[in-house]
Amino acid sequence: MHQGKKIYARVAASAIGLAVAATLASNSWAGENRGAVYALTNQVAGNSVMVYDRAANGVLTYAGTYDTGGIGTGTGGDPLGSQGAIVTHGGMVLAVNAGSNDVSLFRIAGDQLVLLDKVASGGTMPVSIAAKGALVYVLNAGGTPNISGFTIDWESQRLVALANSTRPLPGGPGSGPAEVHFASDGETLLVTEKNTQMIDAYRVTDGGYTVGPKTIQANGMVPFGFDVTRRGYAIVSEAGSGSAASYDVGDDGHLRPIGSVVALGEKAPCWLVTTADGRFAYTANAGSGNISQLAIGADGSLTLVNAAAGALAAPLDMAFSADNSYLYARDGNGSLTGFQVAADGSLTLATVVTGIPAGAQGIAAR
Repeated sequence: MHQGKKIYARVAASAIGLAVAATLASNSWAGENRGAVYALTNQVAGNSVMVYDRAANGVLTYAGTYDTGGIGTGTGGDPLGSQGAIVTHGGMVLAVNAGSNDVSLFRIAGDQLVLLDKVASGGTMPVSIAAKGALVYVLNAGGTPNISGFTIDWESQRLVALANSTRPLPGGPGSGPAEVHFASDGETLLVTEKNTQMIDAYRVTDGGYTVGPKTIQANGMVPFGFDVTRRGYAIVSEAGSGSAASYDVGDDGHLRPIGSVVALGEKAPCWLVTTADGRFAYTANAGSGNISQLAIGADGSLTLVNAAAGALAAPLDMAFSADNSYLYARDGNGSLTGFQVAADGSLTLATVVTGIPAGAQGIAAR
């Protein structure tokens, strides 16, 4: 077994008790509750994570707010210009503190969060996090934007910096990075650069380090949020051209465009998520106040199904529940909106809760 595979496998080997216990705890504490949704407040006075219980019917109920130990930036509708500012992973929650240049690690304990660690992000203004097995990469957007690697020590429940893993982005100080995310096999790490119109693909080595990147020009304008299906197709929102595009992630880490861009006819489709089965993709269109639904073909090609599948004031980010039954969006009017996802991918309104502060960033769910 390659050492890199050992990095991923250690989750199952050395920490299976921790991961399983956390999962059981998070799913058994409240009878009819089936999960949770998390929103990052990103406030200058003190960053925190707001937790909402998710009932079996998708309805959200506020459960509490937990300090990250860091600070945010707290201004504007989309202050970090990113996707993935907060993520769930292996019974944990990871969140960026863009104002204090660090990252917080929480353990999920039922409907509560326990702060385990806070470490320097390896750069300035962290905006996005990618996690696969025990490997974590943080995208820093300030100064000279970079990616920086960490490992999760499951026994001590700490984040440990991966020495000499920091890599500057090819686009340099003006790149405007939006998201970092692993391909489904964990062997490629992708980054979108909004200002240079580039997508960077790093090969992940056996030791968890990155090589490259191989960079391509996006099919559309302003590549922003994206997701990678289990078949290895990167589906990318392109906010500047009001479109979405798909790319095949090759074994060598090279990206190959699949067909041409798909015009949505909507404004500012900045965030994009896909279903776990890889059949559908959804964009959050902040400028149009809606969510678009696309179908993903077996070959990775995209087809627009419904340009306005769900209505909101100004959707700013999205996350699926663990079972993909519900899609949740953070809205620019200070609310979280949940939609039930039908077998054909259509959306039906399920819940709306308010109280998200201005300047909030990111959403995650389980």
